[in-house]
Amino acid sequence: MSMDSTIKDLKSGKLKTLIAPSVLSADFTKLKDELQAIEAGGADWLHVDVMDGDFVPNLTMGPFIVEALKKMTKLPLDVHLMIQKPERYIKQFADAGAEMLTVHPEAEGFIFGALDSIKELGVRAGMAIKPATPVSVVSNYIKYLDMLLIMTVNPGFSGQKMIKKALPKYQEARKLFGNDLLLEIDGGVMPDNVEAVRDAGVQVIVAATAVFKAKDYAKEIKILRG
Repeated sequence: MSMDSTIKDLKSGKLKTLIAPSVLSADFTKLKDELQAIEAGGADWLHVDVMDGDFVPNLTMGPFIVEALKKMTKLPLDVHLMIQKPERYIKQFADAGAEMLTVHPEAEGFIFGALDSIKELGVRAGMAIKPATPVSVVSNYIKYLDMLLIMTVNPGFSGQKMIKKALPKYQEARKLFGNDLLLEIDGGVMPDNVEAVRDAGVQVIVAATAVFKAKDYAKEIKILRG
């Protein structure tokens, strides 16, 4: 199913929430099997965390990995660029198969230029903010955006505990930006806190440890979706 189709189903009420397992927590020694398992388990998107070792203190994957993932899964690729100067790499990630490219206003570089490039290439544009970043910062970029990702952990590593005081930002964002903007969460979402996440107004749930460390992916995805 395409990203456009899943978003249409979400906005029509056919789907309550979209679930985007983060490949960062998958077992890369059997990656194709992992991707097939989350597809079969009902995942809507695949979340891809790109880190440069500079903007965040971790180094992960580049465009060639995104290209490989595109060949292994039918899930839409939701690519989160935790990198400095993202404008340098937008075309590479778009060409690799990203269907959503999300950048940070806190990053160095020409963020307006990055967003311009995303839209010119026909890719959906997202913006992610760290837990300490005010939602109001996003106002400067809103005309470009399809989605806002509000981080509920400090970006860099999976498996962190959720910063719950960031949850009220979702209602704030909805009041500021209306109903057309998708709201996504990434950071510490687990079965014991997902109800509060959904109550906050989150529409797209990124889950790393919660899915890939579970014994039954389908069961976990169903619990997260609600």
